[in-house]
Amino acid sequence: MSTESGETSKGPKNSEKHNQDSPSGVSSHRTTKKDKERVIYPRNARVMSQRNPVIGGTPITEELAAELRQVVFGCSVSAPKHEWLRTGLVFRDSDQELGYGLKSPRNGTRGLLSVVQGHIIKHLLFEKRGKDQHPRPDMMLKPSRIRQIEALWTAIADILWRIGEKSKCSVVLPQDLVHVPHSHKYLQDGITEKLNIFEFTDLEDLQIFIKRHIYIFEDDPGPGALLVLYSAILTRGTHKVKTDMDNEKAFLMAGAEEGSHCIVTLLLTGRATPYLHNGVVYVGDEDHYAMPQFGILSRSEVGFLVWDECPDGKVEESRQPGSRLKTPSLPVWVSLCAGHYGVLFNTNRELLRNYHAERRFDLHYYTCGGSHSLLTVDTRYNEDEVCGKQAGREDFSTAPPLEKLIHTKWEDAHVRWTGQAPVA
Repeated sequence: MSTESGETSKGPKNSEKHNQDSPSGVSSHRTTKKDKERVIYPRNARVMSQRNPVIGGTPITEELAAELRQVVFGCSVSAPKHEWLRTGLVFRDSDQELGYGLKSPRNGTRGLLSVVQGHIIKHLLFEKRGKDQHPRPDMMLKPSRIRQIEALWTAIADILWRIGEKSKCSVVLPQDLVHVPHSHKYLQDGITEKLNIFEFTDLEDLQIFIKRHIYIFEDDPGPGALLVLYSAILTRGTHKVKTDMDNEKAFLMAGAEEGSHCIVTLLLTGRATPYLHNGVVYVGDEDHYAMPQFGILSRSEVGFLVWDECPDGKVEESRQPGSRLKTPSLPVWVSLCAGHYGVLFNTNRELLRNYHAERRFDLHYYTCGGSHSLLTVDTRYNEDEVCGKQAGREDFSTAPPLEKLIHTKWEDAHVRWTGQAPVA
């Protein structure tokens, strides 16, 4: 399955340069230096690039196709979940409200899409801005179609590059040719058996390649979500992903309606660990050797907050993220609240670095189902009785689930919103 990394990674870049320098359809026109330097913008902002054909790469083998299906779905001889073959990375209209948001029905892709959404928001709010971009946060959350596409390919590239430890990564894209036939080891799904694998050792080459083929990830219906997941698994390595899950029978789609949090940890931290605590914890008893449970080994740019409830009404402490996920380097969190994925974020880069900024602040809550709420969080409960527990509520057991989620990060904070309580 190996590919010559240098050749593969340089190919897309050289191709793009060739396409830019070559006139099309005007054979008698002499190309001058001035013509080459001229930038032509599309009349229709929605038509951002040609649908460049997928050329090159290493065809997937039957062994690898079966292994990918087993790691993701637990079996290679039965049909995978249909939504993964038909869920692309699709933005809401750029000229409408929530134009920064991806959209999807509630299904098993929601966890993955929420991670991509978190990185899109990170790019729109906190990446270096050009002269043509508005400095006001509310305007940055109203991206043009050009900015939407830029944020999407940047988010995908950032996620994969981090998983590859900023030194290498793999991207899979489908072609028309079927590489793996039906067999007793593998049942075709229409996508996996058509994949070609591209390997990169340079971030710029990776970005150019994804940008060139971003339409494949955006197709609706299309396999965009599955292509991101497959690329992440191959970048990490199928064997390492299995080791990360710490259970030889585990697979990424197990157990959760909107996706396992192992997918979230893979895309956020580069490791598909089920353990959310900081560092390594050794677990054992007097009859067994202590075995290591590898949690979160470093702080990431986008965090992860989790709230769920056990049957007895108590929070399941073993699933609570440690400080490396609760306090990321930027104020953006993927959230898993009572089984529903979403994204929480604040527009102030300094929120988690400045004690005064964290005393009273706003949080946006967005889900790919289209839910959006603006919440005000006040942590000054020790300074003013009014800012403590809400009147008439001696404990937070009756609080809405999203408020309980926020309390996992800001304990006893007073949370306000206008209208009805936000839905997860």
